[in-house]
Amino acid sequence: MSKKEIHAVTGAFGYSGRYIATRLLEEGRTVITLTNSLSRPDPFAGKMRAVPLSFDDPDKLARDLAGVDVLYNTYWVRFNHRTFTHEQAVQNTKILFEAAQRAGVRRVVHVSITNPAEDSPLEYFAGKARLEKALRESGLSYAILRPTVLFGREDILINNIAWALRRFPVFAIFGDGSYRLQPVHVDDLAGIAVAEGVRSANSIINVIGPETFVYRDMVRAIGAAIGRSRMLVNMPPGMAYWPGKVLGWFMRDVFITRQEIQGLMSERLYVTTPPTGKTSLTGWMKKNAAALGRHDANELDRRRNRQMPYFVNEA
Repeated sequence: MSKKEIHAVTGAFGYSGRYIATRLLEEGRTVITLTNSLSRPDPFAGKMRAVPLSFDDPDKLARDLAGVDVLYNTYWVRFNHRTFTHEQAVQNTKILFEAAQRAGVRRVVHVSITNPAEDSPLEYFAGKARLEKALRESGLSYAILRPTVLFGREDILINNIAWALRRFPVFAIFGDGSYRLQPVHVDDLAGIAVAEGVRSANSIINVIGPETFVYRDMVRAIGAAIGRSRMLVNMPPGMAYWPGKVLGWFMRDVFITRQEIQGLMSERLYVTTPPTGKTSLTGWMKKNAAALGRHDANELDRRRNRQMPYFVNEA
């Protein structure tokens, strides 16, 4: 594969897309990003061309993908909202896949989720399964990556648990907290994505970290790392949802959703395959304890104001 070939990354001014784009640029690749945040500060200082994700104009989307060898797709939404929904994200992603096919893109590296299932009552996991099926049936060469919880300085879940532990004397645990998850560092995901881009064989890979936690112990580990070992209170999930809901009202954000709680408790973020990531959450937290949870990671602010830096410490 020639380094002159073009690699396209969705959302390179955001989270996982930024790490993938960084890896590609470090390899000397020519990179473009398709983004809904053209006005956001460019963390790459003009090293890549940015074009809009023109879901409402599939012909333009296909033109923008002309000449692209590999498309790395990270586009998705975390929850349903009055301005965006999982169903819209499914339809938009199908438009993107169709545009890639029309443009002659050789390969798509697509970020999915562990344990997707079309019949899942959880829209996040059902939507991801529908997209995997659409990509498999598209005729495009593909790599489907199934990460669990991502962690890194820009993440939502781990950071906001730390944020709450820094500020409140008790922390509510959904149920008994014995459900398992395997956090993976976002740069480990990026490394696997870039490695898969140069291949041609179709593949589906669980992208999981080297540590398996039960949720309760992960919260304890986060508290220990930042010096805030709090009392953990087991609560019925319906009741434990409300502290997060109230926090979301005050922060003008969505702190946690009922579907996210159900996904955690049903172990959708746990698989039995060997780890593919190398970075341990425990080790990473020790190195980043001073910054972890200092600010809330506000999902809706990132969407409402696309002229602000994606990560608060870049401001």
